[in-house]
Amino acid sequence: MPMTLRVVVPPHPLIAHWLTLLRNTTTPPALYATGLEELGRWLTYEALRDWLPHRREMVTTSQAQTEGTLVESNVPLLSIPLLPGGLDLWQGARRVLPSSQLCLGGVPDNIETNAGVIVFVDQIASGERLLAILKLLQTQEIEARRLRVITVLASSPGLKQLGEMMPNLTIHTACIDPELTEDGEISPGIGNPVLRLNTRTGGTT
Repeated sequence: MPMTLRVVVPPHPLIAHWLTLLRNTTTPPALYATGLEELGRWLTYEALRDWLPHRREMVTTSQAQTEGTLVESNVPLLSIPLLPGGLDLWQGARRVLPSSQLCLGGVPDNIETNAGVIVFVDQIASGERLLAILKLLQTQEIEARRLRVITVLASSPGLKQLGEMMPNLTIHTACIDPELTEDGEISPGIGNPVLRLNTRTGGTT
């Protein structure tokens, strides 16, 4: 059976609402950051629907016994944000992630063999940054079924490259935009999160 890239665009009005605010050039930095957090929360919620390990268990209420669902606490869940925008996505996602471990600085060493991994990236333009992280995860034998990617926006060219290099990957995004500009930015896009968030980057020494 051929492996193909799976891109999920949830048809949710709240997701569309926050994406529209990010697209708007007049949205102030504080509200832009809130938009990233909200999209991180809702997209992660959608990504967990059929992926998060869980079990059925009988519980006793004040009236009777009934069957319930519990998330498996013995399965590690790692969150890897690509800075800076990916961290804002994770800030929203953490509200729905049970006991997720935040991994700053890239892919950690010695990932558990049963761990699930979520990568947060603000947008997929060319896909190069995300591809570098995914290749590092491959070196630790992280299979596609144990991996989810959360991103606000993806370009068709970026998805094409990811599909050629990392088939069978699942990505959750608010929208797919058709083009990249000559400068490599997504069009119509959400702008450059580094600039929109008023973020400063450190200089070289």
